[in-house]
Amino acid sequence: MNNNSTKYVELRERYPEFLYEAFHHEWTAEGLRLWFDFRMGDVVFHPEALFEARPFLSCDVPAQVLDRMVFDIGMIELISYWKCACPPTVRVLCGALTDEQTAFWRKLYWNGLGEFFYTNGISESPEAFLRVESGERRVENGERRTENKTSQNGGSPFSTLHSPLTASYLVPIGGGKDSVVTLELLRRAGKTIRPLIMNPRGATRECARVAGFPLEEVLVIRRKIDPTLLELNAKGYLNGHTPFSAMLAFYTRLASVLSGIPNVALSNESSANESTVLGTSVNHQYSKSLEFEDDFRAYSPSFNYFSFLRPLSELQIAMLFSRFTAYHDVFRSCNVGSKEDIWCGHCAKCLFAYIILSPFIEPARLNEIFGKSMLDDTSLDLEFRQLLGLAETKPFECVGTVSEVRQALQMAVERWYKDRLPKLLEYDGTPASRRQIINLEHISPIGNLTEEERQILQQACTEKNN
Repeated sequence: MNNNSTKYVELRERYPEFLYEAFHHEWTAEGLRLWFDFRMGDVVFHPEALFEARPFLSCDVPAQVLDRMVFDIGMIELISYWKCACPPTVRVLCGALTDEQTAFWRKLYWNGLGEFFYTNGISESPEAFLRVESGERRVENGERRTENKTSQNGGSPFSTLHSPLTASYLVPIGGGKDSVVTLELLRRAGKTIRPLIMNPRGATRECARVAGFPLEEVLVIRRKIDPTLLELNAKGYLNGHTPFSAMLAFYTRLASVLSGIPNVALSNESSANESTVLGTSVNHQYSKSLEFEDDFRAYSPSFNYFSFLRPLSELQIAMLFSRFTAYHDVFRSCNVGSKEDIWCGHCAKCLFAYIILSPFIEPARLNEIFGKSMLDDTSLDLEFRQLLGLAETKPFECVGTVSEVRQALQMAVERWYKDRLPKLLEYDGTPASRRQIINLEHISPIGNLTEEERQILQQACTEKNN
């Protein structure tokens, strides 16, 4: 953890305002291009994104609907740029927000940046950290920055579009086990699926391919970070985690409108609700939590954004994933090794994935997948203790609950390691005394699923592994 509290104060004094000046969108031969104009003192940012052209995307979307969708994408994009100096005021010059919508954004920024504030050693209050002002006109360098000013008054994006295909689902593919489970269970239930990938990489492309979807049949979004932000990071400006899943939510909302598919099925499990810093509200996975999901649904009425796996634990998801053997050699969820499309074998995310799958996949096969026996790597002792809840924080990664980790290890010991304990378990001891029973056949009542969707999960969880 860093102590950047002094730098935080200095940067806020140097940059008192962050301006959201304009948003833009145009259809080109490549697809729907978006770009944004942000300003912070003498620093300007112009992030971009592209929805790649596909025959199943409609360019016949009313301008006011498209404006509203793109404006909100700008509101979530700006958080990545705002955080480098944390100006005390965000001034929105290209749109108007109601009081309720302003409160939504302030809550999302505050909770979504909880890890950022914690790891930078910044002590701040939710009341003082940010003021959001909107709906004002302003002239910059002789140019009026209000050419695409939009009012955020809600309403259904489908009210003027084609009839929704109620049995169709957009399924974001992240390359890990969770989205594979969503994809396979909905597909096997006879639902019409359209995978969605942001910034395709090896694992995401391969998971879609194994499911029967070449990239030309996938809804692809390519998002570019303005290199100016990376230059500021290199100069020592503030940096840290931002709520990526919230960003994905707003991009999938536009993808839903463009494709005419009203259901966006995420793959966030119940474990995402547990704090990363135990005993606090700091949660690496806040934008994957049910709280954010419910807030986003309220902000975006008539848009069915939900997590299909919300009623499940990580253990249940691992159990289900273990049955889909065609994906075992292609899935990846290691952030460290994502650019090389590998399991790095040295981080908490790799260790967690190994542990949670360990009760369901025999050790020799698991070692082939991850490249080694991770439970025998004593250099991972700190990460192991964090996952067990024996340190101040859990790892700042998308990992399961302490209870799930402990039960997974105990189940693995009982099934595979009766004669010899792996070295990490020898060193730290088995978590048997802290075991909390998770019923793998029971699904939680939480979430925003239909009864039919719950039945799909329930049936899958009560089937026996081969």
